[in-house]
Amino acid sequence: MSNIRLFFSATLSANMAGKLDKSQSHYLGKVMRIKENEIFSLFNTNGEWEAKVLKLTKNAIEFKITKQLRQKENTKELWLAFSPIKSNYLNFMFQKATELGITKFLPIIFDRTIVREINKERIEKVLIEATEQSNRIKVPKIENTQNLRTFLEKNKVDLIFTDLNSNNNKLNLKKFTKNPICIMVGPEGDFSEPEREEILSYKGVQAIKINENILRSETAVISAISIINYVIN
Repeated sequence: MSNIRLFFSATLSANMAGKLDKSQSHYLGKVMRIKENEIFSLFNTNGEWEAKVLKLTKNAIEFKITKQLRQKENTKELWLAFSPIKSNYLNFMFQKATELGITKFLPIIFDRTIVREINKERIEKVLIEATEQSNRIKVPKIENTQNLRTFLEKNKVDLIFTDLNSNNNKLNLKKFTKNPICIMVGPEGDFSEPEREEILSYKGVQAIKINENILRSETAVISAISIINYVIN
């Protein structure tokens, strides 16, 4: 199987023929130097398929699906509630969190959040690229920014609260339910005390101290996801 993987939002099925858009055609033809009759793979939420290049033109690549490689993923929902940070660190965080299995991102504006707007369109492109690179099938979702109260009222999750002030460094597996697991990482200035109290009052929350050192937000995200993956797997 070719290691070239592209996300394809439209329906895929056996023996179907189609065209890649201009951007993907440029990438495949000019960057990856693919030739006619060579294969690559296309994927979306419903699975991954092998495709064969039928024709290369200046602006488009025509292909035909030859076979299905994988069915859709049935993975545990693993969410990340986070405070937006500066774009270069934010892109890195999205890439690594996607590689580590996050299925939904929920940006939250905390009391000490500095960056208060995100570019969803740009982030969605980052998530697609990270999914292509990491051999995943399901592209993570990115929600609109919201405040803490809205998040706590609207979502029913097993909440893992990364709390620098906690004395606990172990998770209780018996507390996990069939709800999505959601990791909450705060801003670089940490949670305010009223926020801590509000989060700790949430039903199903587990507070955990992931490191004795003070971590940058993107480092805390990677560390927390790695810990959760180790525990649940």
